[in-house]
Amino acid sequence: MTIAASAPIPTRLALHHKGLPFAVHPVAVSDKATIGFSGHADAADLRSKNSEQIPPPPSPDCFSSLWTYLSSSVDDCPLTYAGITLYGTLDGGYGYETHGVPGNPSAGKVNYGIQKNSGNTHWLWSPNALGTSVIGLKMEEYIGAGWSLIGVVEAGFDPYSGMLINAPRSRADNNVNALANQTANYDSSPAGQWDNSQGFVGVSNPVYGKLTFGRTNSVSLDALTTYDPVASTAFSPFGFTGSFAGFGNSPTVRPNTAFTYRLSVGNFRVAALAQVGGYAIGNASNGQYQGQIGADFGDLSLDGVLNWTKDAVSLSSYSGSPPEGYDVNSVLKATLSNSAGVELMARYKWGAFRLYGGYIYARLMNPSDDFPNGFPTIAEGIFVPPGAATSNAYNVNRILNSMWTGVRYSVWSNLDLAAGVYYRTQNDYLPPPSVCTGTGTSISSSKCAGSTGAVSFLIDYKPIKRVDVYGGVMVSDVWGGFANGHLYTQNVDPTVGLRIRF
Repeated sequence: MTIAASAPIPTRLALHHKGLPFAVHPVAVSDKATIGFSGHADAADLRSKNSEQIPPPPSPDCFSSLWTYLSSSVDDCPLTYAGITLYGTLDGGYGYETHGVPGNPSAGKVNYGIQKNSGNTHWLWSPNALGTSVIGLKMEEYIGAGWSLIGVVEAGFDPYSGMLINAPRSRADNNVNALANQTANYDSSPAGQWDNSQGFVGVSNPVYGKLTFGRTNSVSLDALTTYDPVASTAFSPFGFTGSFAGFGNSPTVRPNTAFTYRLSVGNFRVAALAQVGGYAIGNASNGQYQGQIGADFGDLSLDGVLNWTKDAVSLSSYSGSPPEGYDVNSVLKATLSNSAGVELMARYKWGAFRLYGGYIYARLMNPSDDFPNGFPTIAEGIFVPPGAATSNAYNVNRILNSMWTGVRYSVWSNLDLAAGVYYRTQNDYLPPPSVCTGTGTSISSSKCAGSTGAVSFLIDYKPIKRVDVYGGVMVSDVWGGFANGHLYTQNVDPTVGLRIRF
């Protein structure tokens, strides 16, 4: 029997493997190429059918129970309606201070770091130890062509009293109290406003960047927070005082009327800030200008910030000697300065470790203006009376050099350990012919050369996504001119707490 070579040969083979039949259907021998394509098509069909059978993961049922809500992240289940998101943080703890003071509901924190008024040992409720308790609203509304309208209103508060943080008020509360009898009080940027943390509006575009106007964190504050290994209020000098990010003046870390621009291009980023207006509209200076440049090179991040501030204000209490003729609750003293400075920061990720380091240079000079007739502070109802502003504190410029290093280790995805070492020095800026004498708390002047330092440790555990259970300690010390007028030179603040975010 002869078969033409060109004729297709229909074949059908029945294969059996352990009793299971697999059939090969008739195909033409000349159609070999078709077999390959058919195999790919069958595989594609199989994958398609399998994918149809496996549904995508469901969205979290955010509000079926309190546990479900707390187990979700803030990003998974935001409280958003019509482009407006309500958010907040509640942070409360309890701790011990070897040398501290009683709390003050206006202050928003206790003496985690050593202060002049730090006195006897205290067990006490310790608010905002990991971070400031806040409540806020944020807006992001798409308006077309890639642009979005954005805005934030945020207020920081004491979780135990419910009062808005008002640092100048905490100072005025102690005008009638001698140092040894004072409660917690600080020179800081929150001043009892409904937006004492932030309050701004602006526009955002993924290509052209973000431009905002209003009350905002300074560029230097946001950058420093990012490069702080033990970022917290109770366990880091950077979180405890804004003096580092403020280049010697804490209240300037949140200008009240500032234009801020941020742009990221590839692995590079830039930012700039320009404050308009002065004391009369809630600012702690008469002008502040900052610029930032940074980049990421794989696991290495670098950033630098330049700063210039005009007529910056540092407020202080009368500490038992208030002036006559004024309501003691409405006046404070002030020291004025112009300040210039630079921040240089680095962070490196190495497996589960993140390594940090940086340097800050600040130069404080006499201010451009004297203000002999006084001026309003950033807190409503509190002012600096005539003759209470010191404008010649820096006849010899004060130079501050700050250095730090530290590490953060992610033991698990929900457990971090952190440690940091922080150190700051100042020059002898006592005008000649005066000379420094004495040591420790008895040193003759706060203008003598000196230093301050801290060693910090933190454990941060997240049993569920919205909850942090934490514990830590900071050992802070002062030496030389930094110790002038202090009751003690060291404080140790072991503290535990709980933070919940929504």
